[in-house]
Amino acid sequence: MKTAITSTGNTLDSPMDRRFGRCSYFVIFDELTGSVEFIPNENAESVEGAGVASARLVASKGVEKIISGEFGNKVKSIFDSLGMHLIMIKEEKSVGEIIGLIKNKK
Repeated sequence: MKTAITSTGNTLDSPMDRRFGRCSYFVIFDELTGSVEFIPNENAESVEGAGVASARLVASKGVEKIISGEFGNKVKSIFDSLGMHLIMIKEEKSVGEIIGLIKNKK
């Protein structure tokens, strides 16, 4: 299963970005292989529609779960229609810490 995590940077030490559509990077973690891919979010500076465009980007990567601090209503309905699971984390965590939590749940 692939999980996308919103990130402020392109390292495992980077904090999770609380914003979905305007995050700096999406980190794609593949639980099966353990691979980690950092994808710059080209929609971060969009005037409008950043959330919807970012949802399309993440969906195109075969992601089944998305972890962020918050999601807009339009994005929630898109992911609901695709059967993707949204997880909101309120506390400050690094991308590496979140991946560690995912690994420990196995």
